Amino acid sequence: MTVAARLAELGITLPKAAAPVASYVPVVVHGGFAHVSGQLPFVDGQVVKGRLGDDVSVEAGQAAARACGLMIVAQLEAAGLLEKVERIVKLGAFINCTADFTDQPEVANGASDLMEQVFGDAGKHARAAVGVPALPRGAAVEVDAVVALKA
Repeated sequence: MTVAARLAELGITLPKAAAPVASYVPVVVHGGFAHVSGQLPFVDGQVVKGRLGDDVSVEAGQAAARACGLMIVAQLEAAGLLEKVERIVKLGAFINCTADFTDQPEVANGASDLMEQVFGDAGKHARAAVGVPALPRGAAVEVDAVVALKA
């Protein structure tokens, strides 16, 4: 089954791939890997903002992480790489949170679970889930990815 067919089966419509907000490119392919720049959580064209442990719940954070994951998939599609994905190798999840917030792994699951839903076993990956004091544009979550590509 193609990735596009799997997305349709799941009822997922990808967002339009976001344009870079600074001096970088969304995807760099090198050595058989696609390195996807950090993606912010866009919902209905707006960045999901806030801080976990303050004004954003774990559930809302998971939804934001899922939105980041959808944007990663959208960036792969925009780069013409969606059907070339061999494996999601690693995700880096950055959680905008208070100093005492410790549920970063649960928040990051929003992106991780999406990758497994979309890519099956090839979506299982290594991951970092890190709490940070601030993210670009006030985003609640940011997620980047390393993706192995078929030869």
